[in-house]
Amino acid sequence: MTDSSKLFEPVRMGAVELPNRILMAPLTRNRAHPDGTPKELAATYYAQRASAGLLLTEATQISAMGKGYLDTPGIYAPEHVAAWKTITDAVHAAGGRIFVQLWHVGRISHSSLLPDGRAPVSSSAVRAEAQTFTAKGFEPVSEPEALSAEGIAEVIADYRHAAEMAKQAGFDGVEIHAANGYLLDQFLQDGVNRREDAYGGSVENRMRLLSEVIDVVSEVWDRDRIGVRLSPLGQANDIRDSDPEGLFGPVYEMIGGKGLAYLHVVEAFPGSDASEADRALLGRLRARYDGFYMANGGYDGEGAAEAVASGHADAVSIGRAFIANPDLPERLRRGAALNAPDQSTFYGGGAEGYVDYPFLDSDRTAA
Repeated sequence: MTDSSKLFEPVRMGAVELPNRILMAPLTRNRAHPDGTPKELAATYYAQRASAGLLLTEATQISAMGKGYLDTPGIYAPEHVAAWKTITDAVHAAGGRIFVQLWHVGRISHSSLLPDGRAPVSSSAVRAEAQTFTAKGFEPVSEPEALSAEGIAEVIADYRHAAEMAKQAGFDGVEIHAANGYLLDQFLQDGVNRREDAYGGSVENRMRLLSEVIDVVSEVWDRDRIGVRLSPLGQANDIRDSDPEGLFGPVYEMIGGKGLAYLHVVEAFPGSDASEADRALLGRLRARYDGFYMANGGYDGEGAAEAVASGHADAVSIGRAFIANPDLPERLRRGAALNAPDQSTFYGGGAEGYVDYPFLDSDRTAA
């Protein structure tokens, strides 16, 4: 068994000192108000999990056009800021650190979720073979429109505005979501991006939008409080590239050259195991990034300990186990049994399956 002691050692990630290397991954829970304002119970949910080295919020849309799922939160309106400030205050009072994940879903949306029933936007007018969660349940996503040059400028401005709102809301930093087949990934990968302008064609052009978003967010936040999330293996939301290594090698190097707090990589998705070729690709890409590396994807305590002890990762983000175990770092430290997550309560609902999972200490209740 791998020595897990390094998992529980403090580490500096950019400007932030983390007390351990077990981080909470972004987890969509579909429990916000219809206008994107987080509900009051979210403060309890995040504060319960403040013992994580870092909390990464559920994906949070940067604009009304960035929304892709029912009852997901936003970070672009004053009411969003006020609600998130309650959450960040609760996390800080519990001794935690919290970054907000900035999200634009692009084509992974449905017209019923968007202002005036508009079509989703993307790099190109290529409809995804995917579904999203609407008021009617799961439905196929709508046909997207290709963003114009003016539309791209608006998206970049929306990222800046959301970054400003995040600072007002008291977050410790921001993560730019460029993974899982959402908008920035739709510009990166040539399975979607068919553009012939400055944002399409070459790898340099396809990663231009991500680079510009990083730069505009860094006008608001110091670079050592900004992270980026990538998923170079695809596997989500009908995304693919003809040459993943040829694309993501330069993307990793570009991010490394920006001097950011970290790179967060989805190495596997639930229900899919990386092949030997995939693992070899991830290893080669890892060698092209020399900053703080956060690994994600199917990690348990033993896997996280091995990733950190081997030097593959500086920290590991864990998702589903954090849903069911608000005190996950302590459980892993003690080698204690984990609560089993109730998948039927993952998306939508109230307190059940959200803030009622028990802690190890019998005198502490979850809600």
